[in-house]
Amino acid sequence: MKKFTLLFLIGALLLSFHPAQKKDKTKKSEKFSFVFMTDIHLTPKLNATEGFLQAIETINELSPDFVLTGGDNIMDALGQTYSRSDSLYNLFEETVKNLDMPVYSTMGNHEVFGLYENSGVSPNHKEFGKKMYEHRLAKPYYSFDHKNWHFIVLDGIGFTEDRHYYGVIDPEQIEWLKQDLKKAGKDKPVAISTHIPLLSVGSQIMSGPIKGFEKSSIITNANEIISILEQYNVKLVLQGHLHFLEDINYNGIHYITGGAVCSNWWKGTRFGMEEGYVKVDVSGENFDWEYVDFGWEVQAEK
Repeated sequence: MKKFTLLFLIGALLLSFHPAQKKDKTKKSEKFSFVFMTDIHLTPKLNATEGFLQAIETINELSPDFVLTGGDNIMDALGQTYSRSDSLYNLFEETVKNLDMPVYSTMGNHEVFGLYENSGVSPNHKEFGKKMYEHRLAKPYYSFDHKNWHFIVLDGIGFTEDRHYYGVIDPEQIEWLKQDLKKAGKDKPVAISTHIPLLSVGSQIMSGPIKGFEKSSIITNANEIISILEQYNVKLVLQGHLHFLEDINYNGIHYITGGAVCSNWWKGTRFGMEEGYVKVDVSGENFDWEYVDFGWEVQAEK
């Protein structure tokens, strides 16, 4: 009888102690913050480097866990020579080193090297297209985990036969996306990053209420991608490209087009939007976000 009572008491103590310990650990690990900064358009002109450094200084003060860029880090490689494109990548790589936290990149159209015929670049060049980006910054698409969330970075840049770009997630990437989501499972919260948006009302605001998007401004097979995302616990899609700020809540997913670090290409505000970036605060499966104006004002070129 005494032995039974002793074992019961030990078991009761273990049961009462273990859940509290697990709860404290979960509570501590489920909270984090990150910054989504898109459309930097770094160039030696327009005091863009000074503006980007000012944005970086404010991000370091916020001390997020990491920074996720939304594409168009440079301005630009589409119609430029190798030496010009190389110098812009060098400038970005050196400047972004000032961030105190890890940086994950999303590919934008302006990172594509030599696509336009006026660049004079042959498709046979070893860095043509997305190869320069992949060699210098990151894979065009990939995923990573941070604490209890899964992050997927998509490549939404397709090439036309006449050497222009358009928005699309190609079949090979779609299969990869399905497998990556399947591996993550249906319980883990997921955030997606894509430069060209999957969903937006930007054209209605910027061009008129009955205006649609050009194929270079939206993911043309977005419905297929969205139907895949909706099968999983996708909470957030972060988008760029439009230099527009919006939050569309559709079928439980927030599609946030994150403004632009350069706003109107370092020439001032755009549709009332200042130069800025998105700060996301995560708690469990929930998040809050805000657009941070980092205080940049247009300055005369030196």
